[in-house]
Parts: sequence; structure tokens; C-alpha cells
Amino acid sequence: MKIQAGQVAVVTGAASGIGRALAQALARRGVKVALADWDEAGLAETAALLQVPAMTRHLDVSQREAFEAFAADVLAEHGQVDWLFNNAGVALLQRVQDTAYDDLHWLMNINFWGVVHGTHAFLPAMLARDSGTIVNISSLYGLMAWPANSAYSAAKFAVRGYTEAMRHDLHKTGVRAVSVHPGGIQTSIVRNARFTSDDLGRVDRGKIERDFSKIAMTSADQAAAIILSGLERGRERILVGKDAQVLSLMTRFFPERYFNVIRALQRLAR
Repeated sequence: MKIQAGQVAVVTGAASGIGRALAQALARRGVKVALADWDEAGLAETAALLQVPAMTRHLDVSQREAFEAFAADVLAEHGQVDWLFNNAGVALLQRVQDTAYDDLHWLMNINFWGVVHGTHAFLPAMLARDSGTIVNISSLYGLMAWPANSAYSAAKFAVRGYTEAMRHDLHKTGVRAVSVHPGGIQTSIVRNARFTSDDLGRVDRGKIERDFSKIAMTSADQAAAIILSGLERGRERILVGKDAQVLSLMTRFFPERYFNVIRALQRLAR
């Protein structure tokens, strides 16, 4: 399915990062965009950058009824949705033994249940038209686990499993389900994360942010371009960035001990 003028796309997490880049790339192609985010100021900035009219909504994706109301408004305005990008997400940097239930629930409600809410809100309309694509943003950490990211990895593995099962359920319909697995992307996700310590036990948030900015290999604009290209080529799992491609391959060769290899290279990488 080609991405083209006149289609309608919904993007959550559109106030910054990959969501903003997707909104810009879609708008440049003439796609009508409906954008949602918790960050109202950032969302307004994204809308201003598009230089075309865009529907925007302050939305907490963890709230099912709010998501359903947003979907109803989008469908009332546009009559259809061709592309749903369940992109909204947050990060939690804590070792499993330090993770508080409140933080775990916060992350799962956004990163996993937000995807479920978006899917259930828009899927009936897509099935009624027998057309549409649901794009769920998982992560490289939905293909491999990383220390101090137990909650984040659990959510992203869940998004991957949910999407792959949905792909089978939608077989022989006109609706597609695609999982996207970005590696290190130059976004504010680490800066906005809830945080106790990183995978090396460090508690200096500034140092961690600087390290992430050095190793994040892919810009948000590059990530959006890779995602849209993959969708047009009919890919059902899209890896974003060389790091995602290499580390995903490593998990195939070393399915149980891949992190032994990573740990050996970790200091050099940093």
C-alpha cells in the first residue's frame, strides 16, 4: 500500500521524536494527519511545523475511554483511517530489584496498554473498510533484553507479541499489522525517563544522557524515512538503524548468551 495524498494517518506521541518526524513526513506527502500526545506544548510545535492543517488532541494513551473518544472524533472528521501509528512511549531505567510497582504500572499502561487502546479504537473502522495498516512501535529491546530495562523490555516484547498475533488474526483481511523496532534514536526518551540507575549502576542522569546522545546512531527524521519506506515495501517487521540490525542478528547467533558478547564490548562502545 502506497502512502499518498488524501489518506488519513493517526500518530500518537507526536509532540517530539519519531512521532513528530512521522507527522512531518506524512504531511509532506499530502496525508491528512491526526496527532495526539500528553505534551500539549510539544504537540502545538509539531502542528506549527507542518504548515498544513492538522487535527491535534491532548491525550493520555493509557486512558481507554479518552482514546476511544479521540478515535470517534477522527472518524467523524475524516471518515476513515488508513494508517495508525501507535508510537507513544516512555522509558524506565531501573534494575528489577529496585523497580517500584507504581513505576512498572505507569510504563506498562503507556507502552503496552496504549498500543492496545489505539488498536481497539481504530480496528473496527479499518475492518469495515477492509483496508488500513496498524503500525506498533516496539523497540530493539522488544527483540533483546537489556539490564536496568526489565519493565521497558517487557512492554516492548509484549507489543511485538501482540502485533505478531494480530497479524495472524487479520490474515485474509485488508488490514495489516506491522511491528517497528528502533535502535538508538536521537530523541528525548532518556531525558524524560523515570530513573534510578543505568545498566552500569550509575546514578548520574546527565552522564547517561550524554552517553546516549553519543551512541544513538539514527536521527528521528532518518527513523521516520526508514519506517515509511518499510511500510511501502510491505515489510511486517521493520528494524530501524544499523545497531538494531546488528544486535538483532546477534540474538539469533547467541540466543541465550548474547549479552555476554555485549558486556565484553560495552566499555569500548561507551
